Amino acid sequence: MGSYIESALTKGEKVIYQGKISIWSLLPLMVVGLILIGFFGIGLLFWIAAAIRYFTTELAITNKRVIAKFGLISRSTIEINIQKIESIQVNQGIIGRIFNFGSIVVSGAGNPQAPVPGISSPLNFRRAFLDAQEENGQSQSIAQPA
Repeated sequence: MGSYIESALTKGEKVIYQGKISIWSLLPLMVVGLILIGFFGIGLLFWIAAAIRYFTTELAITNKRVIAKFGLISRSTIEINIQKIESIQVNQGIIGRIFNFGSIVVSGAGNPQAPVPGISSPLNFRRAFLDAQEENGQSQSIAQPA
C-alpha cells in the first residue's frame, strides 16, 4: 500500500519536503492509555488511536502544492497550490517550543485557514515552504516573456 502523497502527485510534480507528526504531540493519548491500561485494557485503545494518528498522517511540500492527509478509514485532505498560499502561520506553546512541535495554519487566497496540528519541526516545514514558493515564483517569472 503506497502513500497518499505518492499517489496524488501529478506529472512533473516532485516532493521537496515531508513532514511528520510529533510523538510529543501524542503524549496526552499515551499517558491516558498508560493510566487506563489496568481497566480491562481500555488504555490499549488510546495507544492504538495514537499509533493510527501517527502512521496515517502525511504532510508534504511539493514543487506545486502543500499536501496534508489525515485518517485511516475516513480520509481528510488539504491540498493547496503553492501560488495560492498567502501565509503559513506557526503556533507553538511552551511544551511545543521545548520539544520542537507545533501546529501550522495554511492560509490560501480565497480558501479558509487549514490547520495542521502536532507537526514535528514546524519552523523547518515553513522554511521549506518558503523556499519552494520562492523557487516556483522565480521559475514562473523566467518563463514569462519580458
